Amino acid sequence: MRLSTKGRYAVMAMVDLAASSDGQPIALADIADRQEISLSYLEQLFSKLRRNGLVKSVRGPGGGYLLSRTAAQVRISDIIVAVDEPVRATRCVPGSSRGCKSDLGRCLTHDLWEELGHQIHLYLSSVTLEDVCCRRVLGTSRMFQAEDIERHREKLALSAE
Repeated sequence: MRLSTKGRYAVMAMVDLAASSDGQPIALADIADRQEISLSYLEQLFSKLRRNGLVKSVRGPGGGYLLSRTAAQVRISDIIVAVDEPVRATRCVPGSSRGCKSDLGRCLTHDLWEELGHQIHLYLSSVTLEDVCCRRVLGTSRMFQAEDIERHREKLALSAE
């Protein structure tokens, strides 16, 4: 099971926005450069994020995007839902007659995968942008922390020049 590119990119961009903003709007072009995401793709994602009240846009010189709420108030699940990206581990479409199998029935492991999808959603609902920015969700991947932080600082410094 994977989270699609749409969901991953939306979360990456929102974490970048939360980590980079000091109360000033951040241009999508800067986020696109730092995160190596297509600007046109980010524009599509941020349109959805804005419609769902997660970001607000500032027009004109020095314009860009700001979080609509504090990083502590934005859950990762909010971002994923805003870009229409459900996290499911089953092939079934909830609420439809389409089942896991060609005969519309449920597969033997349906309940297992459905519960996994539910647990993933619960976990993503418990993690905020602030948690990710403050590295409170690293678990066993902590070995990459210093390297990642330094790389992000270098990109911020380069974009400020």
